[in-house]
Amino acid sequence: MRIKASIEKIPGGMMIVPLLIGALINTLFPTFGKTFGSFSGALLSGSMSILAVFYVCMGSTIDFKATPYILKKGGSLLLTKILIAALAGVIAAKLLPEGQVTAGLLSGLSVVAIVAAMNDTNGGLYMALMGQFGRKEDVGAYSIMTLESGPFLTMVTLGVAGLGTFPWQTLVGAILPLLVGMILGNLDKELRAFFSKAVPVLVPFFSLALGAGLSLGNVAKAGLLGILLGIAVVAVTGTALFFVDRLTGGNGVAGLAAASTAGNAAGVPAAVAAANIGYAPFVETATTLVAAAVIVTAILVPIVTAWWANKIGVVKRTAEELEA
Repeated sequence: MRIKASIEKIPGGMMIVPLLIGALINTLFPTFGKTFGSFSGALLSGSMSILAVFYVCMGSTIDFKATPYILKKGGSLLLTKILIAALAGVIAAKLLPEGQVTAGLLSGLSVVAIVAAMNDTNGGLYMALMGQFGRKEDVGAYSIMTLESGPFLTMVTLGVAGLGTFPWQTLVGAILPLLVGMILGNLDKELRAFFSKAVPVLVPFFSLALGAGLSLGNVAKAGLLGILLGIAVVAVTGTALFFVDRLTGGNGVAGLAAASTAGNAAGVPAAVAAANIGYAPFVETATTLVAAAVIVTAILVPIVTAWWANKIGVVKRTAEELEA
């Protein structure tokens, strides 16, 4: 059986499929974790622990010895993503005084969902697209953009925008696993190689645990709204990133390729709520909305990027050229 290959045919499949399986278990057997306890219960309720390990492993892939071009390109795209997410958060807060839409077509849309969806780029998608349409240096720019990973920048964004307060200890704790991973990965290349292999492996496990806290009823409700959020991420962040890429010497392809939502962003609302209980009521719907945005952006971003690359005459590299 080709289970892995079948799952990966779905955009963001390694995150989405386990998430839905977890939601299915929780919907049909809500007491499953408590009934069986032990390792089974821990697997379904340990999303924060698994995410902590994930961020250590992710941090190990970031190289301190980035070239000036990589620093400029990755830094500019990173800052643009953060600023756009912050601006969107401020505007959303003005329009949503209670933090979430409670009725109508946009029911369930919250500030934390918007910021989380816009703050973090799908690194695998970005590197795959830049491998085909960009320069090797553009691929390397993601080593800087990896700093988006995790709840830290979302907490900072919400705090700067006046949308929540987080103790400095909580902010440090949110980024500490990533920093530990960065230090270990730069001190020892063998550790970097060792930890980096775990990054894709951990995704389905924390996704399963996140899904185990969701209801399929709310997942269904996120359908159309999730699609709209995904389109907004591509349109809003894509436009800003496109122009920033052009201003920093690029042709716009890298900017468009970065206009997506990372799979691990689905874990951010829960992490934010763990630090600030005020966001707890928004976690379930925000998680499903961000998960939907992951799928939508994973479909739209390659289409938009390939269209623009073709329009400006960029030749897609073949598999043989990529291997060379």
